[in-house]
Amino acid sequence: MRFFQKKRRQPPAIIIINLIDILLVLLIFLMVTTTFKQMPAVRLALPESKLAVQGATATNVIITVTKQAPFLYLGIQEVTPELLETELLRRAALNPQVGLTIQADADAPFSQIIKVMDAAKAANIKTVSALTRTPAR
Repeated sequence: MRFFQKKRRQPPAIIIINLIDILLVLLIFLMVTTTFKQMPAVRLALPESKLAVQGATATNVIITVTKQAPFLYLGIQEVTPELLETELLRRAALNPQVGLTIQADADAPFSQIIKVMDAAKAANIKTVSALTRTPAR
């Protein structure tokens, strides 16, 4: 004796498998077409100068001095003062006309800037300049 009948389930009106396929295609499309913003390795607040001149030339080596450890960067690579001195000696041997540009944060420890200048003197680099920004008016 059967008092109730099994109700047949109706298939859903929306086919979920097709929606998943569409979402995957959209996700892949967005991942392929998205461009990523290039973020600088170090954020700096350059000091202001009323007599600021144009930046570094192509032959200059740029040293970045930050306010937090690690203090010194050669390009985007962290360096110690000893490694900086050997790298400046190597570059000065390759090109005697090489210059040095110091890009220091406004709140960077002055002792770190002095270490960079000492390394430049040891490498016999004659041209040492600093990057600054003009004051806002």
